[in-house]
Amino acid sequence: MELMHHFHFLRPAWLLALPLLWGLSYWLARHRDNNGNWAGLVDTELLSGLLLDGGGKRSRTPWPWLALAWTLAVLALTGPSWQQLPSAAYRGNEAWALVLDLSPSMAATDLTPNRYTRARYALDDILNAAEDARVGLVAFSDEPYTVTPMTDDVATIRTLLPPLNPDIMPSAGDNLTPALDQARELLTRSGSKNGQIVVLTDGFADPSAAFGAAQKLRAQGMTVNVVGIGTKAGAPVNQADSGFAQDAHGQLKLVRLDTDQLRQLATMGGGVYVDLDQLPTLIDDLQTAAAHSGKARAANNVSVVHWLDGGVWLLPLLLLVAALLARRGWL
Repeated sequence: MELMHHFHFLRPAWLLALPLLWGLSYWLARHRDNNGNWAGLVDTELLSGLLLDGGGKRSRTPWPWLALAWTLAVLALTGPSWQQLPSAAYRGNEAWALVLDLSPSMAATDLTPNRYTRARYALDDILNAAEDARVGLVAFSDEPYTVTPMTDDVATIRTLLPPLNPDIMPSAGDNLTPALDQARELLTRSGSKNGQIVVLTDGFADPSAAFGAAQKLRAQGMTVNVVGIGTKAGAPVNQADSGFAQDAHGQLKLVRLDTDQLRQLATMGGGVYVDLDQLPTLIDDLQTAAAHSGKARAANNVSVVHWLDGGVWLLPLLLLVAALLARRGWL
């Protein structure tokens, strides 16, 4: 009863071929008689004199055997199955460390509604493309903070995105170098030797140190990619306690996107620079790198159960019937 409960066909569509093959066997049996189809060419009176006497023995016909062979072949192709075999599951070994800039300049509104919100949208797009990659998230202003360590559960990271804004940072600043070091630690702890780092920023205040850190990451086999958040025209930054920020001359202080600085960072890190409009290109590059990595790791506490194809057990019987059909004079 247990066997009947689990019995099924892996490829049941092949069963549709059985009526056609049975009909063909019946048609062949009706149109291939013992006269060898000579009746259509020789007169009946003359044919009876030409045919040899079989000695009263009834000649054997191969058509039931042919129908049986076709039936066995179709049943083997349907994949009868009643047993399951568990096997280990594997995941891709790619790791992505995402670095989000939450400095005060990310509150600028040259992008609608503001820069940090658009950066969160970009992070959501990257998470959608992560698939089997492990992902970690670091936010920084003057100091870096690990939002999530490397994890397969991108849904958890996605739930943590909405509260991320410059106001939650303990202190203001714009130092990227410590954040790159933090991303390197996340990748190293995860066992990845060629992970991808994606920095979402509008600029940083420590270019010399950041360029050096990017070069070191590249030398260690990691890649630093940069997504520019903002526009070259820039926008004033709204300060919660004193309106818009002003320079020494009392003019509104605009924060502009320095694409040259960001491109140089990506070059030092061996990666690419894109703006928000070009984000799909970066995502394609990340997925291509993951597909070509050729490495996989066993997934913890995860197994895949697949059904065994029992059609192979019909092959010996099929070969036996085929041997009988090969007898001389049957076909």
